[in-house]
Amino acid sequence: MIRLATLADLPAVLDVVRRVVPQMQATGNWQWTADYPNEAVFRQDIAQGHLWVAEHQGRVAAVAALTHNHQDPEYAQADWDVTEPALVTHRLAVDPAAQGQGLAAALLGQAEQLARQQDLRVLRVDTNSENQATQRLFPKLGYRFAGEITLAFRPGLRFFCYEKRLT
Repeated sequence: MIRLATLADLPAVLDVVRRVVPQMQATGNWQWTADYPNEAVFRQDIAQGHLWVAEHQGRVAAVAALTHNHQDPEYAQADWDVTEPALVTHRLAVDPAAQGQGLAAALLGQAEQLARQQDLRVLRVDTNSENQATQRLFPKLGYRFAGEITLAFRPGLRFFCYEKRLT
């Protein structure tokens, strides 16, 4: 079940992130740390109606923030038109115990559904260059590789950008 997150979901969302970060770091993916994403970021996502959760076996097992064109200026480095309205997926995470169940794909499907409802024709997402799982997932779901960027607030990391055009 995919639904908008509420403040009551916050402890479960933070638990998912606490389980995901060590797994990411064990594979050399330092995109997230103990400091980011944090409670304040998720509270803001919830307040703005951007945070979605996927439930699996009765509990929150995955999360994603689905926003509108909220991209730092560095995203202009990618091969896409940053002025074109887009639905952008951020902070996509799946509890390690629920990985392989299609929850990330379901949340990206929710992004597509929202984009269509809002007459948006473009979906965007980025991932750390070390995140092999998402680099396999995004193209499988119809996203094209749109280039590599760096972000000032995450020095030393490279990010791969992906875009999907809806017809």
